[in-house]
Parts: sequence; structure tokens; C-alpha cells
Amino acid sequence: MKRTTRKLAGLAAVLVLAAGPAPAWAVDQSKGHPGFCTDGTGVTVVVDFQQLGGTTVVRCNPQGTRGTGLDALKGAGFQIAGVQRWGEAFICRVENRPSAVEKLPVTGKEGYREACVDTPPAAAYWSYWHAGNNCPWAYSQWGVKNRDFAPGGFEGWSFSLNATADSNPKPRIAAVRPGTAGEACTTPDEPAPTSNDPNERQQPQPLPGPNPGTGSPTPGKPSGGAGPGGAAGPGTGGGTSPGTSTQPGGGDPATGGGTGALPPPKPRPSAVADDPARNVAFTGGESLGDVNKEIKDQSGASDYAPWVAGGAVVILIAATWLTARRRKRTRES
Repeated sequence: MKRTTRKLAGLAAVLVLAAGPAPAWAVDQSKGHPGFCTDGTGVTVVVDFQQLGGTTVVRCNPQGTRGTGLDALKGAGFQIAGVQRWGEAFICRVENRPSAVEKLPVTGKEGYREACVDTPPAAAYWSYWHAGNNCPWAYSQWGVKNRDFAPGGFEGWSFSLNATADSNPKPRIAAVRPGTAGEACTTPDEPAPTSNDPNERQQPQPLPGPNPGTGSPTPGKPSGGAGPGGAAGPGTGGGTSPGTSTQPGGGDPATGGGTGALPPPKPRPSAVADDPARNVAFTGGESLGDVNKEIKDQSGASDYAPWVAGGAVVILIAATWLTARRRKRTRES
């Protein structure tokens, strides 16, 4: 009896390990469509992996009603992962990049791996951008769950590696819908953030300085595009300063003396969009690998993981019952 119990417990442990982590989704081709949106209704989403490697992806979320930056990203079909601490309020992976087994050459942290537990370091994170049609990219000072996208505009995600507040790389795709090149920048007044909680706004950038298209920063307030953390925290957007926040998304308690959110940035009529001729190669994500399969390969998990985990629970219960029964018989004898 004792030997049987030990075997059952051991088998349960093996099954639990084999179960692996929960699966994620790949680009959902049933949501949105590849390429740019062709009219002023939807929002075009650009994901630029930059130094992570891989082809830039451009997809359209044709959603005709207003939504958050998170709605735009998901509605275009992208797979994302948020950190354990703040959930999808702070995005740490897009299409499983950087993966849990991917070593990043972060200065001072060679071989760093993103575990997606807390906000990523300022030297390796997804920065969050936005732009109106025919307008330059602007680093968002609001978070992905706190900022509404502009219909007909662009949402951008660009991986920043060992960059500074002044050198964070913008998406390498011009915010210009096909057939509209040369037209005036049509950025409408950016919708006010959906929350007035000062803890849900962007932290100031590590190195203060004006951002193109957003104006000069106001003393004591976040500058045109907040610091790292494009996957910003609840309600914060664009990039909070990863690794330094104590609030979701990096809201800065030190500057939270006010009771309301910062005013939205104003567009600059004279701003000029990047030249589409300089766009890097891009796809609609059709050739991206199956994120589910990638995660399974990296973790050794299988399609039977949920059943294996359930079986492990049953075995543990059986082992516990057998142990209790054996002890009862011992006492009775």
C-alpha cells in the first residue's frame, strides 16, 4: 500500500510538470485583415520587432466605433501577453516576442530573459506609438487601456532595446494610408484618456525632452511621450518607465499631486509624415509561426496538457485517500 501511494504521488508530479504553461494564440486571421486600412473608419496597427528580428507586420482593425489601444491591437488579430502583476495593462510580449527563452543583449544585464512577471526593464520593452493619417509618429503619453485610438489613424508597437528617451525607435512604416500620400496631416484632437486617475498616466521619460509632434514637456508632468513601457499599465499607454513603477503601468506617485489626468497632446498642423518610400518590408502576419506551437516547443508542453493536469489532480486525491485509509487500518490493528 505504501509503495503504491508513493508511485501515485510520483506520477502526479511528473504529469503536473508535463502540463506546462497555458497556451497563447497566434495572429487571429479572423480578426481584422492584412495590410493598411483603406478608409477613415478603422485603425491601422503596425508591429515592428526592430532588433528582435523578424518582418514588420501591418494589419487593419476595421472597427467602426471608438475603442482603446488594446482594442485596436487585439481587433487587428495580434497575440499579446501582459505581465503577471498588471495583466494586459502592461504588454510584455507581442506574437510571443521576446519569448521566455529568448536571451536579450540588454546592457548591464547580458542574457536577460523576459519573464513577464513585472514591468520590463527600460532597456528592453515594447514602446507604444500613435499617429493620424499623413502625420508623424508620436510616442504615447497614455496607456494602452487608457487611450482611445483615432479612427483612420495608426497605432504602433516598436521594440526598444538599449535605447534612451531620445532614441526610442519609432515604427519604420510611414503613417500614410495608400492613396493619400502628400495630403495634409489629418490628426483629430486626441480623445481624452478614459480615466482621470493620476496613477494611470504615463511616467515622465527618463531623459526629459520634447517629442516630435507633441510639443515641449510641462515641468512636473510627463513629456509628450512617456518613458519606456509602451505596453503601459492600466490606463497608461505608450510607455511607462518599466522596472521603476510602483503603480500599474508606471503611474508616477511623485507627480500625482493633481486630481485629474493630464490634457491630451495637441496635433501640430505643420507636422509632416515619414516618406512611405522608406518603409521597411512588411507583411500582414500570414507567415508568422503558430505561437501556440512555439510556446509548446519551448516549454515541452503538449496538446494533452489540460488532460494531464486534470489526471494529476485525480491521482493526488487517490494517493491522499489511500494514505488516510492505510493510517486508519494501522490504528485499528
